[in-house]
Amino acid sequence: MIHFVLLISRQGKVRLTKWYSPYPQKERTKVIRELSGLILTRGPKLCNFVEWRGFKVVYRRYASLYFCMCINQDDNELEILEIIHHYVEILDRYFGSVCELDLIFNFHKAYYILDELLIAGELQESSKKTVARHIAAQDSLVETAKEQASSLSNIIAEATK
Repeated sequence: MIHFVLLISRQGKVRLTKWYSPYPQKERTKVIRELSGLILTRGPKLCNFVEWRGFKVVYRRYASLYFCMCINQDDNELEILEIIHHYVEILDRYFGSVCELDLIFNFHKAYYILDELLIAGELQESSKKTVARHIAAQDSLVETAKEQASSLSNIIAEATK
């Protein structure tokens, strides 16, 4: 089971967090500070697994972002690396070569994609095409709602003249 997902920049800024196990806010802050210090100081030639507080943290660096997932001791690290890579591939497909700014300005999309991929800390969907279809359907719903809101505001503006 995945306990939480963190996306951290090389400067130590948190870009995305998703918690699947209950942690109080103080503990979350402490966890983020501890793990960012631990992971950012590791050399690039070291393995991508860290034992931490009775758990394993699996991370992978893509460009300027570290994608980290905390799992149980007996879970498969290579499977988690594949999940991380799968998430990055879907982000790349959606944003067209995803970068840190995409995640900053479209964080809601990054969360939505993660929610399509994982539920309660377990892999939900392994098909990139299915996830892309769900995201496209949600985008079209948002566009339809924006058009309806725009036409409604135009009707209201005309009526108040």
